[in-house]
Parts: sequence; C-alpha cells; structure tokens
Amino acid sequence: MQACPSKFNCPVDATIQLIGGKYKAVILWHLVDGKKRFSELKRLIPKATEKMLTQQLRDLETDGLIIRTIYPVVPPKVEYSLSELGRSIVPVLDSMCSWGTDYLNTQV
Repeated sequence: MQACPSKFNCPVDATIQLIGGKYKAVILWHLVDGKKRFSELKRLIPKATEKMLTQQLRDLETDGLIIRTIYPVVPPKVEYSLSELGRSIVPVLDSMCSWGTDYLNTQV
C-alpha cells in the first residue's frame, strides 16, 4: 500500500472524495461520450434535482475533473466536458460499469 502525504487517508479515499458524490460518477460517465449541456445531463439523470446537479458539477469543476465552457451568446450556452484528469478516470468508470452489470445480473 502507498502512503498518503496529503489531506486524504489513502489512494482509495482520494478517489472516493473526488467521484463519490451522489451523482459525480454518473455525470462523469455521461461525459465520456462528449460534451453535454446542463439540460442534457438533467435529462440523463432525472433523479437529480437541479440544485444537486449544479452542486455536483461545481465540485467536479473545482476538483479539475470537468471543464465548464461558457459561450457568449444570448441565451447563454454552457457545456461540460471531461478534462484531461477526468479522462484519466475513464478506466475506473469502465470497471465500475462492468462490476455493476455483473451485480445487477445476479439480482434477477
């Protein structure tokens, strides 16, 4: 195991802190295919309230996992996409998807 000379207790703690919010991993998963607007994400994650989705997006942006691009048009156009750091977590999301699929298949 690796030591953690930071605010995190261990590498797993760091990962959970970054993607462990209620919808963070799901947001990242939906951004794997490309840029999405807020309304698209809201449609893809219908259980998320606007307030919760906004907060999760802000957290992901603050942590450097996504990029928020604002276009100077009226009405304002905002798109979210994975940053380089965000793209680096795609293998973890793929593993989570595979594990979740296997789990769901055993629950039938």
